[in-house]
Amino acid sequence: MTNQTSFEIFDGKVVVLTGASRGIGKAIADELIANNAKVVIGDILEKEGQETIDAFNKKAGSKVAAFIQTDVTKYKDNQNLFKLAESEFGGVDFAVLSAGIVHNANSTFSTMDDDIEEKIIDVNTTAVIKGTKVAILHMAKRGGGAIIHVASVAGFVSSPIAPSYNASKHAIIGYTRSFTLMPNICNVRVNALCPFYVDTDLINVTSESKSEELNVYKNGINLYPRTPMSTVVDGALQLMADNSKNTETWLSLPDGNVPMEKPSFQAPFITNKTAEAVKKYYAESVIPNAKALLKEALERYDI
Repeated sequence: MTNQTSFEIFDGKVVVLTGASRGIGKAIADELIANNAKVVIGDILEKEGQETIDAFNKKAGSKVAAFIQTDVTKYKDNQNLFKLAESEFGGVDFAVLSAGIVHNANSTFSTMDDDIEEKIIDVNTTAVIKGTKVAILHMAKRGGGAIIHVASVAGFVSSPIAPSYNASKHAIIGYTRSFTLMPNICNVRVNALCPFYVDTDLINVTSESKSEELNVYKNGINLYPRTPMSTVVDGALQLMADNSKNTETWLSLPDGNVPMEKPSFQAPFITNKTAEAVKKYYAESVIPNAKALLKEALERYDI
C-alpha cells in the first residue's frame, strides 16, 4: 500500500484535466480545488463540462475553474486547452489525462470499419501521446511539473471480453515508462494510475445500451468489486505531489493503491559494464540531445 503524501503542494497551482466533465477526472478536479488548486477542464461534452466548472466556481465563490470543449484526438484542441490555462491562470503545473472510451472494446468480430476500429486507440492511446507532448512544453516553460496518465488495470491484466481496450491501455503503460529521463531534461515527471472497476459513466452507460457487446461487457464487470473513487483520487494526487515518483504505474484496487514493479533486463542481456556504458551514454548524449530538441520544439510552439 502507498503512504500518504502532503497535498499542500497544490496550493495556488494550475492543473489541466481532460475528460473531466464527469467520472474520475471530475472527482480529481474537485479534490484539487479543495486543496486550493485551479483547474482547467477539456472535454468533448460541452454542456456537462460547462455545468461542472460553473458548479466548481459557484461553490468556491471565485473563479477556480475554466472549461473549453476539447477533442483530445486533435493537436489543435489540446493546444487550445493548455493555452487557456496560460491565459486564465498563468501557466500549467500539472496535467491529468483521463479521457477514455470503451466503445468497440471487443472488436474481434465487429464490423470491419476503419473509423470504428481506430477510435478506441485514437482516444485512449494516441490522444494521451498528443496531450503529453503539449503538456511537457507548457511545463518546461514553467520550470517543471507532473503528468498523470489515467490508464486501467487492463494495462496489466487482459480481459478476454475487451481485447482492443486492453491494447489501448497496455500501450499507455509502455508509454509512461518511457519517460525515465524527462526529469533530467526539463524537470517533468510522468506517471500512470491504473484503476480497477470504478462506478463511473464509462461503466454505467452500458446499463442503458441495447448493444449486445456492451451488455456482455456490463455483465462481466458486474461480477467484480469496485474501487472506491476516493482511492483513485488519492492515488492521482499522491503521484502528482510526490517529487520522487516518475514512471510509476500504480494499480488502484478495491483495497488501495499498489505500485507495480517495473520490468528490467537481466543477465545475459545486460551486465554491470553494459549498465554503466548505457548510463554514460544517456548523460553525455541522449539528455543533451533531448534538451536541444526541446529548445527547438518550444521555439516552434508559440505559447
